[in-house]
Amino acid sequence: MTTSQILLFLAGSILPSLLIALIATRLIRSYAPKLGLIDQPNAQRKVHTSPTPLGGGVGIWLGVVGTFAVGELMLVLALNVPAVANLLPDFAREHLAGVVNQSVNLWILLAAGTLLMVLGLFDDRKGLSWQVRIAVEFGVAAACVFFVKNLQLTAFMNMPLLTGLLSVLWIVGLINSFNMLDNMDGLSGGVAAISASMLAAVLLLNPDPQTNRPQLFVAGFLLVVVGAILGFLWHNKPPAKIFMGDSGAYFIGFCIAVATLLATYAGYQTPKRHAILAPVLVMAVPLYDMLTVLLIRIRAGKSPFQADKNHFSHRLVDLGLTRTQAVLTVYLTTATCGLAALLLHQVEMAGAIIIMLLVGCILTLIGILEATARRTIKK
Repeated sequence: MTTSQILLFLAGSILPSLLIALIATRLIRSYAPKLGLIDQPNAQRKVHTSPTPLGGGVGIWLGVVGTFAVGELMLVLALNVPAVANLLPDFAREHLAGVVNQSVNLWILLAAGTLLMVLGLFDDRKGLSWQVRIAVEFGVAAACVFFVKNLQLTAFMNMPLLTGLLSVLWIVGLINSFNMLDNMDGLSGGVAAISASMLAAVLLLNPDPQTNRPQLFVAGFLLVVVGAILGFLWHNKPPAKIFMGDSGAYFIGFCIAVATLLATYAGYQTPKRHAILAPVLVMAVPLYDMLTVLLIRIRAGKSPFQADKNHFSHRLVDLGLTRTQAVLTVYLTTATCGLAALLLHQVEMAGAIIIMLLVGCILTLIGILEATARRTIKK
């Protein structure tokens, strides 16, 4: 692809969802109080001090689904009306057949994401037990992994049941990691936008090993999600005028998770099989936050599903950072890990090990500083 084609692809993927989400989120802000979608302050587990509308996740969902709905309409017109097809750029016409082949799977996944968004919306409105939430998440993830074509990691293992179960755990893990990150203004959405952008860059810069072409479908999907998140973040920047809530965290976590499984990072014959670790590096910060929070809760004798203020961002504030500085630090750490993922395709195994060790050292150093701060505060 030429530079102009890449820019057109980026603009066509990001801008429509950004505009839809920007407008939709503004409307939801107005109607959220009437629908009972208000997040009340709670000193035990929340940092905001005044009632704030929820439902920003619906704006993100509308940005993504609305964009693909318009795209589907344009696809139908392009296939049936030659004049419309002629309006499309040459590289877009070349991929029409491929988009048609992926269309059914796309809408199945969007339907699954919609179900999770609705689950989160019910939780935002009424409150659901963690058992119900987890059960639905596992059910939706399992249905997608075992019934949607090519939605399963292989990790070069011919063990479909094992890799299927790992894929389900990956999806559920990312859904909950982004939900746990949603604890400060702009945090979860910003990390999701950075992570999805980095994954899209990996797919655009490193061609599919089988076709030797950029993976435009999955990269485009991720960029549409990025656009929707950016539209929402305009309203979620400090001081936030609306929160995404569980509806948004579940939806973006699911979308990013399935995108990582749909993509191809290395072929069976390639010497750079370590490239399959790219999603792990990109998602290092959300996974680090989730795993450390669960560990802290378990060590304290609490339920791992009991909300509190022990998250990565909270621990940075305990170190003396302001909330804004804490959020920016998490952003920077996410971007650093994402840039490391971009290098995996460029190095041999020894280089990949060094990259993984560097990311591990960064997170370990942060963990040591956090633990030291917590011990000092307790004294």
